[in-house]
Amino acid sequence: MSTENEGNEVPPAPSAPPVPVETPAASAEPAPPASAAPHPAAPSSAGFAQDPAAHQAPAHAGATAGAPPHASGAGAWPPPPPPAVPSYAQDGGSGSGWGASYAAQHPEEPKPASRRGGLIAAVLVAALVAGGVGGGIGFWAADRNDNSTGSTTVSASDTPADLKREPGTVAGIANKALPSVVTIEAQGGNGEGGTGTGFVYDTQGHILTNNHVVASAADGGKLAATFSDGKKYDAEVVGRAEGYDVAVIKLKNPPSNLKPLPLGNSDKVAVGDSTIAIGAPFGLSNTVTTGIVSAKDRPVTSSDGASSKSSYMSALQTDASINPGNSGGPLLDAGGAVIGINSAIKPAESGGGLGGGGGQSGSIGLGFAIPVNQTKYVAEQLIKNGQAVYPVIGASVSLEESSGGATISQKGASDSQAVTPNGPAAKAGLKPGDVITKLDDTVIDSGPTLIGQIWTHKPGDTVEITYKRDGKEHKVDVVLGQRKGES
Repeated sequence: MSTENEGNEVPPAPSAPPVPVETPAASAEPAPPASAAPHPAAPSSAGFAQDPAAHQAPAHAGATAGAPPHASGAGAWPPPPPPAVPSYAQDGGSGSGWGASYAAQHPEEPKPASRRGGLIAAVLVAALVAGGVGGGIGFWAADRNDNSTGSTTVSASDTPADLKREPGTVAGIANKALPSVVTIEAQGGNGEGGTGTGFVYDTQGHILTNNHVVASAADGGKLAATFSDGKKYDAEVVGRAEGYDVAVIKLKNPPSNLKPLPLGNSDKVAVGDSTIAIGAPFGLSNTVTTGIVSAKDRPVTSSDGASSKSSYMSALQTDASINPGNSGGPLLDAGGAVIGINSAIKPAESGGGLGGGGGQSGSIGLGFAIPVNQTKYVAEQLIKNGQAVYPVIGASVSLEESSGGATISQKGASDSQAVTPNGPAAKAGLKPGDVITKLDDTVIDSGPTLIGQIWTHKPGDTVEITYKRDGKEHKVDVVLGQRKGES
């Protein structure tokens, strides 16, 4: 699972599906003989479905198929045939009036089968281009209603008071939260970059987001944050924590009316609680989706694809639809409080995350958010010191996935000692080859799971480690040490 950089501009979608061109126009239907009642055939249903724009004219321009004929008296539409047959009609010309010679050349009545064929075509086309024709149909129906006096329809009231959403509804929560969510554009010195999401952390202009959203602009790049009202502000990186995948940026000229989103308590979240995700999936800013908390303490390892360093989290899992571009956006609870930062997804295809890298799949209902209690702790460190402080046990563990636990390696990075001399693990008596199976009450199935669980704590916390050595289980208390920065 990865969290590649947001990006890849989404090509604009067509305004409407293409319309088939081999559909008979409404005017192609033969006119009735001169002896018939002076009322032209209504436009075919097929013609209506194919060209909705043509039906944005006033209703009196024609009648729908199957409607009863209008009277032909004074003021009726269509008008009666002219008293004299035009000369161009008598000679079999190309005129289209009600001339006698036209009837003579077309003695047969229209076949009912052709009308049925047109109706079937209309049904098929409507199913394919419903989104395109909906506007045309709506306009035609409304215009017809305006020109008639016998309508029995009732319009719903649309006064502002009637459209007010209650605070506890999804619409109410979204309406309140959206002004505090920004779309972040990050561009590196080489011109590469992408988009992600962030939200207002305080009134000083600090924005909380993911590290992988802003990493490309961290060294000499450009950052900008755009609010839901379209106002755009330049920004700069305050601090980044690669291991946590958390970053804080600050608006260079923040507005005076910033409204920070309220922070909830992710420790109190329960599986099944409602969730609301806000972000810019595939660059579509101000997108709101809903779901539930699907699981807690889900071990997740992610990488932005541009660095050898990975991020580890004990994440909140949600089925709210989040996609590349949602990274850094808030995951809200039913009260509108932030309970996590959307950071990674498990796509249908291997690889991918919430970055905007090419070829990534979208949401399949497996999204992961960094718990807000952890991000708040990290954000305060970044604002105060510009770097994060990580809790550690002072031992290197294998990062291979397994079901047996986290095995302490025989050697550390660059052939260093796997257990730091006089470090927390060494003081507790842990040795290379020991397999850690629990941290407090949490089962540890791999090295990444152990790291993610340790990072939910703070330096100085005491944790209980359960481990196996030579087939025997042991328990020991470990006082966590610390590591500053990303070294």
